[in-house]
Amino acid sequence: MWFSWMLLLASLVTSTASSKTREWAHHGAAMFADLTPQEMNAVRDYLYSCSELGLTSARDKSLKKNSILLMELHVPRKHEALRALDRGQAKPSRQACVVVQFGNQAMPNVTEYVVGPLPFPSSYQVKMFKRDRSIRFESRPISTVEYEHLNGVLEKVGAKANKILQESTGFTYGNCTNRCLTFSDIAPRGLVPGERRTWIMLQKFVEGYFIHPVGFEVLVNHKDLDPKKWTVEKVWYNGQYFNSVEELVEKYEKGTINKLKLPEHDEEDLFSTYIPRGHMNTQTNVHGAKLVEPQGRRFQVDGNFVEYAGWSFAYRVRSSAGLQIFDLRFNGERIAYEIALQEAIAFYSGDTPAAMQTKYIDAGWAMGTSDYELSPGIDCPEIAHFVDLYHYYDTDKPVRYRNALCIFEMTTALPLRRHYNNNFEGAYNFYGGLENHVLVIRTTSTVYNYDYIWDFVFYQNGVMESRMSATGYIHATFFTENGLNYGTRVYNYVLGNLHTHLIHYKVDLDIAGRDNSFETIDLKYVNFTNPWSPGHTIVQSKLHRKQHETERSAAFRFGKKFPKYLHFYNPNQNNKWGHKKGYRIQYNSHANSVLPRGWREENGISWSRYPLAVTRHKDSEVTSSSIYTQNDPWEPVVSFEEFIRNNENIVNQDLVAWVTVGFLHIPHSEDIPNTATPGNAVGFFLRPFNFFDEDPSLASLSTVIVRLDEKGQPKVQRWTPEVVGHCVSNEPFFYNGTYAGV
Repeated sequence: MWFSWMLLLASLVTSTASSKTREWAHHGAAMFADLTPQEMNAVRDYLYSCSELGLTSARDKSLKKNSILLMELHVPRKHEALRALDRGQAKPSRQACVVVQFGNQAMPNVTEYVVGPLPFPSSYQVKMFKRDRSIRFESRPISTVEYEHLNGVLEKVGAKANKILQESTGFTYGNCTNRCLTFSDIAPRGLVPGERRTWIMLQKFVEGYFIHPVGFEVLVNHKDLDPKKWTVEKVWYNGQYFNSVEELVEKYEKGTINKLKLPEHDEEDLFSTYIPRGHMNTQTNVHGAKLVEPQGRRFQVDGNFVEYAGWSFAYRVRSSAGLQIFDLRFNGERIAYEIALQEAIAFYSGDTPAAMQTKYIDAGWAMGTSDYELSPGIDCPEIAHFVDLYHYYDTDKPVRYRNALCIFEMTTALPLRRHYNNNFEGAYNFYGGLENHVLVIRTTSTVYNYDYIWDFVFYQNGVMESRMSATGYIHATFFTENGLNYGTRVYNYVLGNLHTHLIHYKVDLDIAGRDNSFETIDLKYVNFTNPWSPGHTIVQSKLHRKQHETERSAAFRFGKKFPKYLHFYNPNQNNKWGHKKGYRIQYNSHANSVLPRGWREENGISWSRYPLAVTRHKDSEVTSSSIYTQNDPWEPVVSFEEFIRNNENIVNQDLVAWVTVGFLHIPHSEDIPNTATPGNAVGFFLRPFNFFDEDPSLASLSTVIVRLDEKGQPKVQRWTPEVVGHCVSNEPFFYNGTYAGV
């Protein structure tokens, strides 16, 4: 009796603790929620009331102005957040991070402020970067107003060169009707710090204009805050360089250059459109398979707090970089404090000046704000839970992005596990299997031509996957014979340029607590005398573990041997079998470095040297990149290399893993019109490694076991009903696609 009472008491204590843990996780999730439109408006109004800042509209046509560029949540410091998450204490006050461009002063600069407390802000303070680095005004992201002024420069170019453009391409810039040219601008904008010189490539303004270059590129110097002083420094036409538009026109008229004549444009043969063409054997008048929830939804969403099959987490979409999750727990135990997208880059090669200059660093284009509407049935299943997102970037009021994030459960159509236990007599002892259902949280970033699909996937066995799938249009330039060294001809005058995609993540692990260590596990051969046949030897693999004690030791370079197992564990916590409770990071990646170490622009992406680097957590090392790196990669505001330069001890510490994944893309004819997702997905898994005593998905009631009864007939044992409900949503397809201020 006494023993039964003890078991009951222990059960009640465990249940109470579990309930409180869930309550605190739910309580703290709001700390990580993105700013609401009301908070954004309050911050804007407060800063406008501070006369010393002299703020004016971001859409004012002048570049000599003080204006807000970006506003997003300022995440609380980790130790403050943990007091709310782990003890249920009061949450720290919400604050905003605001980027202000000061163009209306003698020495223009960009300054970041922390503004709070929300929802009624009353103070601001300067946000400092490591080593108190200042932000050059030239490193600011380009704005809508600056684009309008660049368009004005190109219209002047067109006024001088439209005869050439008309005769060469059949299209003109500025003076056109349905045969118009548009442009793509290239970054970084110069070759050294402090420059703002941009190569601009002209393209036919048709559907899918990214793959319609016309062999005309100009270099515009737009550093001066007076657009009237902007100049065209170079022109590239049909493989030839000129020092001005006037020089091109003069030599063209004299017939002393190689003239270009594109094939006649055929509207009926627009290779860049999605309009179906060709033959498909699949019956297309019948819909394909659909995802359904036969008896309703099995996950819960409350604001930015999500629960599913033992998992719980909070999410946000950072305007500058994108999707993040916080306080990731399984069965109440925290596995990671933060898993966050940091940066995405695409570094190109080519023969035209625009191609050889293209090194896109996408946080510099505020890729988090490029999360446009997701379509039901294509981008996400019709049954998905859709969420509107709000951003404040290059605007005067919050902008609503309708249905820009979705959350859904799906089956992978592959068992999580299964076994057919053969009796070798024409039958079986038993069959057992478990459906593999996962939860997916998804958003996208359409950074101009490319579309990145960002997924976090949660499995029932305690595994989490982070995945990026690439699609969209390739970045194409005008074809030259030498261009075949840098890509593939995909149309008669179009080259698809080779490039490398790299994606960078911050993974702040808290395995059974904050005190973690890191080791790598490889195999090595051992040779020893056979104990049951002394005249022979045995050669076999043996585990070889290496404890990494410093940050430098745990920074693995591309091009060097990379360990098989990357194991993060708590030295102070064991599972039932005496093993240290741990998780490991497993890669799905074909990444490599994009530039030699220390070579100019590579300084801005020093994280790209390492598929993995492990550091001690610091509140001063929140992100590995910034929105300023794109236009000043040479002397970046945030330098990841400084995170590991002090080579701190990482044994039994609060550790952060910095993960780089990616792939090389050599475009090919099948990338027309679009790059497809199969084979273009990279990422990593977080997999339990002795964290649990057994597979936690044993708790799933979706298991099916089949045995033979006494009569040899199948006897099915299941814990979920066989009833199947309605098949597909009765909501018609709807897609708006607009985003607007609120």
